[in-house]
Order: sequence, then structure tokens, then C-alpha cells
Amino acid sequence: MSNEGRLFIFSAASGTGKTSLAKALVQQMPEAAFSVSHTTRAPRPGEEQGVHYYFVNQAQFDEMVAADRFLEHAKVFGHSYGTSRAATENLRRQGKHIIFDIDWQGARAIKEKMPEAVSIFILPPSRAALEERLTGRGQDAPEVIARRMREAVSEISHYKEFDHLVVNDDFEAALADLKAIILGEGRPRTVRVDMNTLLSGG
Repeated sequence: MSNEGRLFIFSAASGTGKTSLAKALVQQMPEAAFSVSHTTRAPRPGEEQGVHYYFVNQAQFDEMVAADRFLEHAKVFGHSYGTSRAATENLRRQGKHIIFDIDWQGARAIKEKMPEAVSIFILPPSRAALEERLTGRGQDAPEVIARRMREAVSEISHYKEFDHLVVNDDFEAALADLKAIILGEGRPRTVRVDMNTLLSGG
């Protein structure tokens, strides 16, 4: 059992840099690997079966749901996505630390079924920084940006449910924080974020 990999959940609001951090972490840590989800959507150019996703049809997906073969699953933009219990356990037996890149709802579902999973929420350093990242190149209409902010704030409001908070104020420093958590080298840096302002805009 001591050689088994551990489970790490990464969650964050859109625009926080979570996926970029997770990809950099897996590239730099050979002992870490992404959880590969099942999905009913069609492969995009360059995507490989079993590497990016396990591509299945809806009937196959529904059978897996009925057999309780997913740790968590959800429907996003008309397509089903799920985290396979068997695929997760297979990676763990190989000694891999598994990274789940999922939202707070998926995080909650995985924690319910596998409470030993370590959950990490990645925060922006400030509301202004989040707005700047979501605004992007300024090509989107104000109402689109406002909707993105509402969704981001809603996601961030669940931060208290997580074991660790990492602030992405500096990419390399945040990456070092994540590595420290995975390697068990202590808690991340203490970076103060005004949560009241972040959540209310006040």
C-alpha cells in the first residue's frame, strides 16, 4: 500500500491558471499523472483515445453510470464526462500521484467516495487580476465578461471546502507550492487574499 500513488484534486475558477499549473506540474514530476476522463463527445484533431480522453458513446457511458463505475460524472454542454474508478485505481497501483482537474462539484463527489484525496483550490491574487484575465484581449462584450465573473465568483465561494489554498500570484511560486503539497514537504506559502473583496467586489 505504501507504494500506491495518492490523489490530488485541483479546482479553481476560470481564468485562475489552474490547467496551466497542472500541466506544468505533470511535465516536471514523472511520478504525477492526469486522471483521464471518459466522454461522449467526439475526439478533436490531435486527441488520442486513452491519452486525452476515453471516448465512448452515450449508451456505454450510461451503462458505466448504472454500474457505479465513475467516481464522479457530469453533463457539460450536452456531453457527458466521468472519472473512472478502475482507471484511477490502475494508475495508483503504478505508484502514480493522480491529478484531477475538475470543478468543485466533481471535487465534492470524489471526496465523498475517496476521502483520502487531497483537495487544492487555486485562487487569483485579487479580483482585479481575475477580471483582467477574464477580460482577455477585450474582444468580448461587457455582458459576456460580467457572466464569466459571476461564474468565477460562484466557483470561488466554495474555497472553504478544500484542504489547501494556493494563490497564483506568481506562476513559478504557485507551482512550487503545489509540488510541496504533493511531496508532503509542508503547507504552501501564506499569501493574503482579501476574500471579501474577491467574492463581493466591494
